[in-house]
Amino acid sequence: MTDQRIARPTDDRIDLSVDLGFGKVLPNPLMTASGCAANGAELHRFFDVSELGAFVTKSVMADPRSGRGTPRMAETPSGMLNSIGLQGPGIAAFVDTDLPWLASVGARVLPSIAGSSSTEFAHVAATLRASRAFEAVVGVEVNISCPNVANRGLVFACDPGASAKVIALVREQLPRDVPIFAKLSPDVTDITSIAAACVKAGADGLTMINTLLGMVIDTDLMRPHLGGITGGLSGPAIRPVAVRAIWQVRQAMAEGRIPVVPIIGVGGVRTGRDALELVAAGASAVQVGTATFNDPTAPVRVLHELTDLLVEKGYRRFSDVVGAAHGSPLPPRPVPVDERSRA
Repeated sequence: MTDQRIARPTDDRIDLSVDLGFGKVLPNPLMTASGCAANGAELHRFFDVSELGAFVTKSVMADPRSGRGTPRMAETPSGMLNSIGLQGPGIAAFVDTDLPWLASVGARVLPSIAGSSSTEFAHVAATLRASRAFEAVVGVEVNISCPNVANRGLVFACDPGASAKVIALVREQLPRDVPIFAKLSPDVTDITSIAAACVKAGADGLTMINTLLGMVIDTDLMRPHLGGITGGLSGPAIRPVAVRAIWQVRQAMAEGRIPVVPIIGVGGVRTGRDALELVAAGASAVQVGTATFNDPTAPVRVLHELTDLLVEKGYRRFSDVVGAAHGSPLPPRPVPVDERSRA
């Protein structure tokens, strides 16, 4: 069968590299968003997933999960609701099959891990570390936007203390030179307080934002449309929320209220110009998610569009546009002891 994947030569017009810290430098800032591209093989039919800065996997938990009942998805104006319920094969199957496959095609992997308790997060992280393909991992995204069964179902990311506990336990299980990114929920009053708690507990970066909690009523049946009642709202409708959250946290870093760490922006990106908006607000990398449902090439297409747009604007380095909308640069990020010792 003819290879139908799209490709584009490395662009020498601009330096697109992204520094995640600890020597983890990505060739470009584009990533998939967790849950929207499975674990790689599906999108690899359309483009080489190693072209992306990193591939973010579907969130994986300790044990296999069948997920929620159907219907699981609902279309909304400029977006969609999903109520999948973190269906997946479990961490053992992931490290035996999915991670080695991603390593075999040269992908830089940012596994997304989840759990219903802080100890489950720690177990998943420890199992991931023991994988024979762990060398492909450039960082770990910690999806703390999960219900905490030990705390009456409260979402970890809605409480600074619960968020910090998960991050601290995951940090203990992973090598210090593997950065971890806390994925934050927008469904909070003050996202900067959650961000600060996560960074203080050991997060090396932040991913913002996860989906917003929403609901659709079937007006023919007069019942909730989704089998799980509520679901996560994603797509272009939430991009202004993502821009706002990124802006607020980046500003808090500039003011010294949060230590300076990289932000990965996600939420409603479907074009290069959308991506640029998140970057200008303060994101050092960008994930593309819901757009892949109608355009499987969206992550690499957005990368090409963003590159062309930056070149048109006269930029020679991607890093120069990160946070540009704030008008002033961040203070230098402190170099961790591990990095200083290698200098």
